[in-house]
Amino acid sequence: MSEHHHHHDVSGKNLFITIILNVIITVSQIVGGIMSGSLALLSDAMHNFSDVLALVIAYAANRLSARPNTLDKTFGYKRAEILAALFNASVLIGIAVFLIVEAFHKFYHPEAVNSVWVIGLGLLSIVLNAASVLLVKDDAHENMNIKAAYLHLLTDVMTSVAVVGGGLLMYYFGLFWIDPLISVIIALYLIWASIGLIKESSAILMQFTPADIDMDTLIQAIESEPTIENVHHIHLWKLDDHRIHLEAHLDFKEDLPLSASNAVTETLEKKLHDTFDIEHTTFQCEFERDDNKEVIA
Repeated sequence: MSEHHHHHDVSGKNLFITIILNVIITVSQIVGGIMSGSLALLSDAMHNFSDVLALVIAYAANRLSARPNTLDKTFGYKRAEILAALFNASVLIGIAVFLIVEAFHKFYHPEAVNSVWVIGLGLLSIVLNAASVLLVKDDAHENMNIKAAYLHLLTDVMTSVAVVGGGLLMYYFGLFWIDPLISVIIALYLIWASIGLIKESSAILMQFTPADIDMDTLIQAIESEPTIENVHHIHLWKLDDHRIHLEAHLDFKEDLPLSASNAVTETLEKKLHDTFDIEHTTFQCEFERDDNKEVIA
């Protein structure tokens, strides 16, 4: 049995600053959206409010997942971050559907929009969200949970650019139908950005085989050991977005003493860690046992 830990600590200070910045954006855009009559601005405000929730949940989940394992929680809270990522991505899709419904309502009942508010607050959102993106960028590379929050922020920069562009078109050309159109574009982008995260986090929670590991190649690596006749009853899954676990039955060609079989499993553990980044292995060593020899039993 082998396990190598490399939990990635998220910068609490950076996340806290990012939360404050997004609270400022949200409040200002809600006020501005009501004052100007802009659905695009209110859409952006809702997106920013979801950022605040996403960041708070991301921070709490990261701290929770770092808590030690106990006798009644042998895996600890390692999947708290995966649940947070799934929740945040699902919230984004829910918001997107709401925005599409509201946008179509406004297409049929167009209203004049005070575009000065839209342009000014859109620019404020671009600046503060860009700062937020830079604050959490490094952590997003290492952590699915923070990646979900990072995607929230990154899409906000892009949607705010669209909001400003729409504000300029309304200001100079009076094209008020641009406002709900931008809302629909924002919503479609939110759905597109969230689906990948939902698939990835769901695959971990369902204990699917990691997508980047080819099972046939893994089996060949195990059965290439001279003393191994067969590997069966394989279970391969990800505990979180870093830790990969493997358990399997090993059929030995000879009735080896325990010390010799230990040497073989230690060699296998190192090979599998170095080749497939598998961090935790549990092998059941067998010789001439009458059981099902299928790979997946």
